[in-house]
Amino acid sequence: MIERSSMFLERKLKDQSVWINIDSDDVKKNGQIYQDYNIDLETIEYALDKNERAHMDYNRENGTVLFIYNVLNLATEKDYYETIPMTFVVQQDRLITISNQDNAYVVDIMKAYTEHHEPVSVYKFLFASLELISNSYYPVIEQMDKRKDELNRLLRQKTTKKHLFALSDLETSMVYLVAASKQNSILLEHIKSHAVYRGFDELETEQFEDAMIEARQLVSMTDLIAQVLNQLSGSYNNILNNNLNDNLTVLTIISVLLAVLAVITGFFGMNVPLPLSDDKNAWLYIIIISFVLWTLLTKLLNWVVNKER
Repeated sequence: MIERSSMFLERKLKDQSVWINIDSDDVKKNGQIYQDYNIDLETIEYALDKNERAHMDYNRENGTVLFIYNVLNLATEKDYYETIPMTFVVQQDRLITISNQDNAYVVDIMKAYTEHHEPVSVYKFLFASLELISNSYYPVIEQMDKRKDELNRLLRQKTTKKHLFALSDLETSMVYLVAASKQNSILLEHIKSHAVYRGFDELETEQFEDAMIEARQLVSMTDLIAQVLNQLSGSYNNILNNNLNDNLTVLTIISVLLAVLAVITGFFGMNVPLPLSDDKNAWLYIIIISFVLWTLLTKLLNWVVNKER
């Protein structure tokens, strides 16, 4: 085992196989690194592109296979989770991973696997790592699911902007997670139809199937939670719209009722002969008449509103 820095390491696998992890920041500083490990420039561009989608690329000339796999970005400073690509390069008896500070935890997971398992072949180690990456999603998803239930409870009590923004952040996270998990699953499906798959031994095939199962389960789990979040968001949007309609209805009723007083007082404010204008108790009669009309009009408007509902 060779470790030159916190992000660079070299560990032996089965037989003459070896796993090498390279820090992408080292690649940026020293372009000689990829030449030392026979990594072409296109692969480096894939590794340094944070927006690269999950896919597989096979080089027929040298037999090198490139895998770009989506992993969670646990180091994000945003209010929602995102995913970032991680590069895996298979060169005959060598697996090379290119990592950065955002996905360094994956390297730690892979290191722990080598420490607690017998030496394995390159592809078995690769697919075991992909399975572990899929498993790393689940604690975050379970945390988000609990947060969803908590926000649903809080929003049922009182619909506030703070809780709606939190629900929106959960939706945003799930959009990234659903897209990433589906891309990962498609990548594995593509491997199964590739000529490389036919060269796997029994253990590698078994490990590949395990990775495939985890990837599919992750797709199902993220898709289900995303649908629930979408339904919750739609429900609370409808509730807000209904509340707005109710408020507008109340304001309309109040304005109509106030208009009654405006009409009555407007009549008696004119300089023309009117009934009761010479009576000293005219103001009392006006109040009584206004109150009666207000009560009747209130009942009529309530009946109309309730009938429409």
